[in-house]
Amino acid sequence: MSTRRIGLVGYGDVAGVHLEAIEALDGVELVGIADLDPSARERAARDHGVPVVADTEALLRELSPDAIHVTTPHHQHVEASLAALAAGVHVLQEKPLAHTVAEAERLVAAVEGPPSVRADGGAGAPTLAVCFQNRYNRASQVLLDLLAAGEVGAVRGAWASVVWTRTAAYYEAKPWRGRWESAGGGLLINQAIHTLDLVQWLLGTVVRTDGQVSTRRFGEFIEVEDTADLLLHHASGITTTFYATLTAPRARPVEIEVECENASLDLRSGLGGGLTVRWHDGRVDTYSDRVASAGGRSYWGVSHAELIADMYATLDDPEPFWIGPREALDSQRILEAAYANSGVGPGA
Repeated sequence: MSTRRIGLVGYGDVAGVHLEAIEALDGVELVGIADLDPSARERAARDHGVPVVADTEALLRELSPDAIHVTTPHHQHVEASLAALAAGVHVLQEKPLAHTVAEAERLVAAVEGPPSVRADGGAGAPTLAVCFQNRYNRASQVLLDLLAAGEVGAVRGAWASVVWTRTAAYYEAKPWRGRWESAGGGLLINQAIHTLDLVQWLLGTVVRTDGQVSTRRFGEFIEVEDTADLLLHHASGITTTFYATLTAPRARPVEIEVECENASLDLRSGLGGGLTVRWHDGRVDTYSDRVASAGGRSYWGVSHAELIADMYATLDDPEPFWIGPREALDSQRILEAAYANSGVGPGA
């Protein structure tokens, strides 16, 4: 097949990881970037030497991409993705699916409705993939395989934590991050959603969320939460104790610990991440993760490039990409339940 034409919508922080992955792939070519912010457009034009336009519609109309990457603020995800899908253009979208579950469901309906004719001439419907790249971490995949194989025995319960640090300057630099109407939440939807996704992917659907969120440190600067203390009830009957905060003096590795009948499995994501399996008979097995790319940040995980390459490699498969909008909804329903428990959120 001829080289696929790729556009990027939203020239913010995480866009760099997507652009690095696009540059490294054979058979794809960046043809343009869109951003509503004139200063971002100026930087994009200077940095990449491709046409730069103001919005998704102009990108689709003027540059005719086969696929776009959506890396905008949360509240801009849905309209960009819907416009592309209607034009038959594939979409790889950063998390979250949307800034609210109600908006996310619009994307689910669009993907599951009548398909558009693909802009690249391929058969089937255009793809909507969601970037939960930590599922591609080697340690995450080994943990999933171990649980499925059964040697570790029955799962008794789990613990997960995201203990990171942020500053007032982080929110002041991009005020949308601290507002319900634009971010849809704080810590849970912007940072910890990847860990929520892994927990339900590894351990099964979460059917009830107990606990609350709060703003412990940054209330002067943000409306949204910076701390969460939750108990997640899985359909299997087990629970995951989940704690997350942005108030720590330094960032710790993300932790998921699964206690099983025959072993304790300890997953660490980020810098120096990996999986340690401590068998109850005294054996210890370790599995290292990949090292993050030069353009990535360790706390984003190490597997953006793997997910992006896999999406492009499977675009012509008859089945939809395996991390699509329905998959992405699972983690979003968990965090929205936590907001409802706390009487906060876009609908409060």
